[in-house]
Formats: sequence, structure tokens, C-alpha cells
Amino acid sequence: MNERFVVGIIRGSHGVTGNFKVESTSGEYGHFADMAEVTLRNGKTGSEKLYRVEGLELSGQTLLMKLAGIDSPEEVKKINGCEIVVPREYACPLEKNEWYAEDLKQCALVYPKDGWGKDGLEAKASPADFVTVGRVTDVLEGGTGNLLEIKLAEDCHLLADDVKFTANGKTRTVLVPFKNEFIGEIDVNNKTMQLMHLWILE
Repeated sequence: MNERFVVGIIRGSHGVTGNFKVESTSGEYGHFADMAEVTLRNGKTGSEKLYRVEGLELSGQTLLMKLAGIDSPEEVKKINGCEIVVPREYACPLEKNEWYAEDLKQCALVYPKDGWGKDGLEAKASPADFVTVGRVTDVLEGGTGNLLEIKLAEDCHLLADDVKFTANGKTRTVLVPFKNEFIGEIDVNNKTMQLMHLWILE
């Protein structure tokens, strides 16, 4: 599986020769130095095009990039706002307790069938002890940190009567802060993450 990640967003032209400013999605810039090619993706239309990297320059916290075939501010304007997409090996290296947003998407949000209890579940708890209450559909930037967009599972109301559906009875989407107080253990290999409090889904 050829996994790819959004590592940056084009944020306007710089100069007159087709250079443009890049906002790194991770806040880090060192990993861009290894990129010989990048794919630009229009986030609205989904269209993509592969480009050869002609130049990179880091000035303070601003990364300037030059791609083959983009040679003027007018051409940069056409790609402004596009996502820069690369294979996993060119994404920013992860530190402990860090995850790629793409790895978090489609993770099942699980909660103990009998609740956490006073001291939480024992370490030997198995997947059978949990029920899926939703699934991560996106990771969004919020004012105080990232937010998980969660599509609620159809049977999540079995755990909590206060978890409501839409007026026509269909499942709805909620936003959950991506913080330790709300999200527990994350297992991207098995695509699960633990929810610590049901009330956040209300």
C-alpha cells in the first residue's frame, strides 16, 4: 500500500520567478530537504499533479519552494492553497505520542461496555470489552488544538441515552478535542482509539 501524507500547504508567491511559501502541516521543515518530487492536490476538486522540485530555501520559519514548470507569480496563484502530498517515507519523523493525521482517520472510537470504573479497565482488557461508538472521519485544526471529526456509530446510544441522532434518526457527526483527557490509548495498527468520556459525544 502506497501511503501518502499531506506535509504542507502552498501559502502564496514569493518573488517573480515562481517561488512560493510553504506552511508545514507538522511545523517542522527539515524533512522537505529529501524531496525530489511532490504531488500538488487541490483540496476542493481532488485533482492532482506531480512536480519535480527545483529548489528549496528555509528563511527563518518560512520555507520557499520552486517547482519545475511554475515560473511566475501568476502560475503560483493557480496552485495557491494546494496541498503538498508525499509518500510516508518523506513525511516528518514522529516523536513519542505523535501520529499522522492520515493514520488517525478511520480509526474506530471505542468505549468500555461497562464504563471505565473508578480505576479504569485492567491492562488485560480485550477488544471484546469495548464497543465502537464512532469512527474518525477527519482531523481538523481548532483554536486550542486539533479536533477529531467523529461519525457516531448507530448503536452508540445503547451506552448513553443522551447521545442523540439527527431529527430523521440518522447518525450525526461530532467534534472531539484531541487531548489526553478525552482520548486514551491509540492503536493505529488495529485502527482503534479509546474514548475516555461518553458525555463529549452529546
